[in-house]
Amino acid sequence: MQNLNSELIYSWLGQIADPEIPVLSILDLGIVRDVQITKEAVEVVITPTYSGCPAMDAIAFEIRMKLLEHGIKNLNLSQSLSPAWTTDWMTTEGKEKLRAYGIAPPQRLSSHQSMRMQGLLDEDPVVPCPQCQSDDTREISRFGSTACKALYQCNECKEPFDYFKCH
Repeated sequence: MQNLNSELIYSWLGQIADPEIPVLSILDLGIVRDVQITKEAVEVVITPTYSGCPAMDAIAFEIRMKLLEHGIKNLNLSQSLSPAWTTDWMTTEGKEKLRAYGIAPPQRLSSHQSMRMQGLLDEDPVVPCPQCQSDDTREISRFGSTACKALYQCNECKEPFDYFKCH
């Protein structure tokens, strides 16, 4: 374990793509919560984007393979469900990668959106189109290609797009 430091481990983990959105690394998503190095092992703690996320097994496998590729045979990989993952943990770079990829990144919850989530308003949140940046969009379906995304359509350019929902 000599010459290892957490920065090096994080640089390797940053090379692992999310299996559902390959333009994002697991660091972009903010699911890597901690890296600890002891004499005996490397410990990596991850938090799923939601409990029961099917991608977590693939991500755990990729972490094991990446660290094994760099000679780390003793790995303790664990999941932490508390605190629950939030889109606030995503990096700014990750959100920009989403937009460039054609997925609207999560918007911070305004008081308006918070009130809608509580059932106090019926209007959808304003989600800018990642193609033309128009605010004139509408929700088509609360669920997109994965549970963490909703399907929207732009009323300006008419393109459908996924919106990565806030959690």
